[in-house]
Amino acid sequence: MHFLEKDTKALRDFLSALKISPLGKPANNPKFPKLTVITPSYNQAAFLERTILSVLNQGYPNLEYFIVDGGSTDASVEVIKKYEKYISWWVSEKDRGQVHAINKALERATGDYISFQNSDDVYFPGTFDRFGKAAQKEDSDIIYGDLYMISTDDQVTEILKTTSYSFDCQILEGMQIHNQSLFFKNSLVKRYGPFDESYRFAFDYEFITRYTAQKSTTVRKVGGLAGALRVHADAKSSTIASVGSEEHARIRELYISTNSSASLNKIKYLWCRVRKIAYFILRLDIKYISFRLSR
Repeated sequence: MHFLEKDTKALRDFLSALKISPLGKPANNPKFPKLTVITPSYNQAAFLERTILSVLNQGYPNLEYFIVDGGSTDASVEVIKKYEKYISWWVSEKDRGQVHAINKALERATGDYISFQNSDDVYFPGTFDRFGKAAQKEDSDIIYGDLYMISTDDQVTEILKTTSYSFDCQILEGMQIHNQSLFFKNSLVKRYGPFDESYRFAFDYEFITRYTAQKSTTVRKVGGLAGALRVHADAKSSTIASVGSEEHARIRELYISTNSSASLNKIKYLWCRVRKIAYFILRLDIKYISFRLSR
């Protein structure tokens, strides 16, 4: 069996039904850092339940879960109410879009760390447990993992493994961290501000770049942390891709002028490309290297 087929089987089982106690939320365990998870949503009833299950089925022992619905006209509210007793706070009201919805939740967040998962994307099994143990072991401002791509029926079609973080590569090469498997300290929001609503698509690229532009921000990749981006016709990545390209370019230009000279940046860009290949070779990740070469 191909390794992505194994991932598909595991994910489908994980999202098939609620797997935590029907009595309510698990008791909070202060030994684990408190985690606030935010799901912004609008008319995504077809996928929303699986997003919710991917959060609740983690069984994380110190969880605050918010769902911010933008006044959906489909069955989204019915889906939310089905799991209402497990949700810390939810609302369904007109808002200014995805970024505004997340920022509304950020104002309420009391977790030590924050994560957000869009209402058509999901977390993989065991991700929160690995995050919690990693946060206990070593204090980092940002913790992140790998990204899967999945279809409308939860088939795993692609994996994009991340490397250790480099601010230079974030600017010159593009997004190094994906929100689907991202956990960041609440204190970063307090210190450097919430998400920028002027960006419709690249707001995650913007806030990660803004936060990590501060030399004091610590960033760590943790193995086994994974989320999945669902590819479908109505996904924002499909409908406003051109907007995303323009916004990414604007952010790069904002920071690249403070980075270094144009000639040095060209050298750094080549280094970023070589660095990515070397990262997996040095870790003897032959399975992933073979997979990438076969694409």
